[in-house]
Amino acid sequence: MIKFLDLQKINAQYADELKQAAAEVIDFGWFLLGERVKIFEQQYSDYIGVKHTIACANGFDALRLILKSYIELGIMQEGDEIIVPANTYIATILSITDSRLKPVLVEPNILTYNINFSLIENSITKKTKAIMVVHLYGRTCWSDYIELISKKHNLIIIEDNAQAVGAYYFGRGIKKRTGGLGDAAGNSFYPGKNLGALGDSGAVTTNDDKLAEVVRAIANYGSAEKYVNKYQGLNSRMDEMQAAFLSVKLKYLDFENDFRRKIANFYFENINNEKIILPLNEMHKESCIQHLFVIRTKERNRLKTYLSDNGIQTLIHYPIPPHKQDCYKIWNKLTFPITEQIHNEALSLPISSVISEKEAEKIVCVINKY
Repeated sequence: MIKFLDLQKINAQYADELKQAAAEVIDFGWFLLGERVKIFEQQYSDYIGVKHTIACANGFDALRLILKSYIELGIMQEGDEIIVPANTYIATILSITDSRLKPVLVEPNILTYNINFSLIENSITKKTKAIMVVHLYGRTCWSDYIELISKKHNLIIIEDNAQAVGAYYFGRGIKKRTGGLGDAAGNSFYPGKNLGALGDSGAVTTNDDKLAEVVRAIANYGSAEKYVNKYQGLNSRMDEMQAAFLSVKLKYLDFENDFRRKIANFYFENINNEKIILPLNEMHKESCIQHLFVIRTKERNRLKTYLSDNGIQTLIHYPIPPHKQDCYKIWNKLTFPITEQIHNEALSLPISSVISEKEAEKIVCVINKY
């Protein structure tokens, strides 16, 4: 069976370094809010190109921390609206409702699967305070136009960078990484991500000094000084062990992303089946880190079974759109046709830094014979 994502094989590449990092943390005997987290935060800030990285427990918390901090700063208040793509993993939207803010769902572009920029301005009201863009499947979601809209309407832009760590945006002669494009970004290091920890971990990235200060305090029970709690905070901290692991793996991230692009290019060049719709092949290859390679077909379940029968594991990202989930019953009667089409047709093929040429050839051959 060709695994969808072979985490054992991925981490085995760096096993000696990971074991050494773990041993050093154990021997040092300091496990929270220590030097390893500080080192990783600086490394990650340098990598993304931002002033501040605040490590936290996971990517979901990273988004929650950003929103709660804007509320504490008086920039947002309960009931304010956040524009967000209808086509996303539900955690993006949960972070908004958890903060007692109102998500305003906007359809995606069927070619990119990311939010349709041309539909954003029509969704802006007097209560809109921010746009939350999602770099879905590892594809950069940004444009000069969205920057113009945010300035015109005085809106904050928050990035959900959970799936695109290492991707770039190219525009107006600049080349800049996701996670450093907007006012703040939530980053995830869930084990299955391109930069994956060996457990849950996340981070907020920003160039805003005041926001960074509040985020760091809220993540630590609302306290910047021990036993002095300025905010009603959370307990959301990255531990020293995960920080040590991430420092090891960050060194290899660009190499792994490049390898994923090579696999994606092989798929683009060789998959040839009229029943299969391939994702958009970006002009700037570095604008997508190929976290997921998502094809579409009207016969998804049949294709998934066929691939499994031929020894190829696939996954569905995601079977039920957020507005059809039971936790948001108030939205269940809403219709977002493009979002629903994507969720009904999307199927993710194996892609990683450890897929062999032989495995990629088999995947293509089996799909072309479908």
